[in-house]
Amino acid sequence: MNTHAVQAIYRFEMARWFRTVGQSLFSPVLSTSLYFIVFGSAIGSRMGSIQDEIGVTYGAFIVPGLIMLSILTESVSNASFGIYMPRWAGTIYELLSAPVSPLEAVSGYVGAAATKSIVIGLVILATARIFVPYSIMHPVWMLVFLVLISLSFCLFGFILGVLADGFEKLQIVPMLILTPLTFLGGTFYSISMLPPLWQVITRFNPIVYLISGFRWSFYGDQVADIDIGVSLMAATGFLLVCLTIVYWIFKTGYRLKN
Repeated sequence: MNTHAVQAIYRFEMARWFRTVGQSLFSPVLSTSLYFIVFGSAIGSRMGSIQDEIGVTYGAFIVPGLIMLSILTESVSNASFGIYMPRWAGTIYELLSAPVSPLEAVSGYVGAAATKSIVIGLVILATARIFVPYSIMHPVWMLVFLVLISLSFCLFGFILGVLADGFEKLQIVPMLILTPLTFLGGTFYSISMLPPLWQVITRFNPIVYLISGFRWSFYGDQVADIDIGVSLMAATGFLLVCLTIVYWIFKTGYRLKN
């Protein structure tokens, strides 16, 4: 593998992120902090019945969901913008003509986008401690899910960046599809609290499996809506599908050479 090419792409993308770190890092952390203040501190203290049912405070319960909300949207936005800019500026042809394989190019772009998402997730995790007390029962699995989900949605964002033909279209999927699915995927509640029919319907939402698996790494089986094995397979399967599509895009030059 041409490690110099991977490092060059990675450093370039990270340098672009650091130039706008105020917007890229502090903005999602501030937005999530407001959720903690409103739902964790203000409303959470009045959720005694929920606390009795799930075994943890409401403020602690929503910590994994809010981290997922930020990671999913930031992963898709960072990765899609990272590949769309070279297409828009025309510098993508330099990358295509360089001695860089599709795997190396994907490793550089997606690796940088995933690093940004992981940093944001860890910063939000540390910030949450200021507002609500929480515990992490399986810290290793928490990191596994954090990295796996970040990589998966960075690859998904990469695909969106290739398909988009305008800046405004980069925000359609994160705002109109991904964010609603995340809110309806158990960010603020357990799907076991829903009526039976809606529990069945909610299981068709793929985000449910990711949030449930990530929440399991914090509090164990008592708050997991989906079996941890199923959640892990869903996350891994989504990663493999996106990786295959991205590799095919670079291999064929689809929407990159025209």
